[in-house]
Amino acid sequence: MQWLKRFGYYLVGLALGTIVVLFIWKGKDVSFDYGMDARTLKTIRIKKRLFSDTAQQVLVSSKIDTSTISTILTHGDVNFGKSKPRVKPCAEYYITGKDSLKHISLYVIRCDSTATIDKITITN
Repeated sequence: MQWLKRFGYYLVGLALGTIVVLFIWKGKDVSFDYGMDARTLKTIRIKKRLFSDTAQQVLVSSKIDTSTISTILTHGDVNFGKSKPRVKPCAEYYITGKDSLKHISLYVIRCDSTATIDKITITN
């Protein structure tokens, strides 16, 4: 009986603690960027974004806007096989879009304070 009573107190405390934590987190913009892709994309998103001349030409010629690029940088996949994350002073990443943006790939050079979209590749 003693064990059952302790277990009941534990469950009540766990439930109340969970409700309090959910209530606190609901009012805040909390993100859990623990995966390699998520951390990489987040560090690219928070830096000042620049576009190379070739990337700007592709944006104009294919009528892609910067919101599409932002969507790819939020929900895209980082291909670490084609990336060079250990290059100094600026790491280089190959990012592809998901779902309807699968045909768009970005080559991003991430430095300390800037992230330059170097190349945009569109496949059909």
